[in-house]
Amino acid sequence: IMVSHGFYWTLWMLSCFGQYLGEDLQFSEPANGAVGGSVVFAPDNPPSTSIDTVQWVPAYTDRVSFDRITLTLELWNLRLDDSRIYRLTVVTSAGHQLSGETSLQVERRMTNVRLIGPEELLIEGESSANINSEGTGSISSVQWMKDNSLLSPSNSIIFSSDNRSVSISPVQRSDSGEYQCTYRNPVSSEMAKLSLIINYGPEDVSIKGQDVVDLGVRVSLSCSANSEPSASFSWKFNGRDTDVTTDTFTIDQTDFTHSGDYECTVWNSVTKRSASQKHALLVKCGGGPSPVADWSSGAPGVFVGMWAGVLTNNATWLLRKYKE
Repeated sequence: IMVSHGFYWTLWMLSCFGQYLGEDLQFSEPANGAVGGSVVFAPDNPPSTSIDTVQWVPAYTDRVSFDRITLTLELWNLRLDDSRIYRLTVVTSAGHQLSGETSLQVERRMTNVRLIGPEELLIEGESSANINSEGTGSISSVQWMKDNSLLSPSNSIIFSSDNRSVSISPVQRSDSGEYQCTYRNPVSSEMAKLSLIINYGPEDVSIKGQDVVDLGVRVSLSCSANSEPSASFSWKFNGRDTDVTTDTFTIDQTDFTHSGDYECTVWNSVTKRSASQKHALLVKCGGGPSPVADWSSGAPGVFVGMWAGVLTNNATWLLRKYKE
């Protein structure tokens, strides 16, 4: 029983005062530093008793400062060849030797990171886009994002084996946006940006405006389409070209000659594509039935008959004025 008590007493003493009996000095984690920068080494559990001797290996005679109380070593003006294992050994005034080690990895900072993209215009469904990244420094990882969201590989988006290039084929309008590439290492990071514009269209051409209007009113027909870049417009009336080259065809004051088909043609100068849409407009007498109420049932004859009546009435009125 006495032996057992003595054994447990020894274990308790070791657990409470282990650092004085040779327990190693502990460092929280390996250190990282940048070329030209500085780094600090410090044990997490320095001895609480006074210290007689201290030794850091490797030893430095310059570019270094040391705090004997905290055992903190600061190394300046780091170089790549400073990357190594560092060992600290101390002997306390009680004659106990303590030691521990840590490591340092010195990296070059990331600089001059940039993205190189296609110089030619990109057309949806036809073009391919290659984005290449480059930069100087010690590269640990490369991350790609688009419009601040992580860019992931897909059937049309392929990353190079070193993750420094992205290929998109064929491009779609959804590929338009800002691409960001970030180079990282333990001591620095740098990001480069590049915007892609995917040209497409025109498509989904539509004309907004009234179908039936009164005589003598103002009418506007507005043409729109999905297109990148913005498309140009031209108009035809009953198959004949007009001088209107904007997205809106305006009639200041309608008369019966404005009834007919209006056709808007949209042209994309980059994709070299065009698309058209038609709109039928009918001008009627205000407050009454239209003299051309139904184009599908002999409207041209009704239209001509109406104008014949107008001319006859005008001739009768002139003849009466002449006799008077």
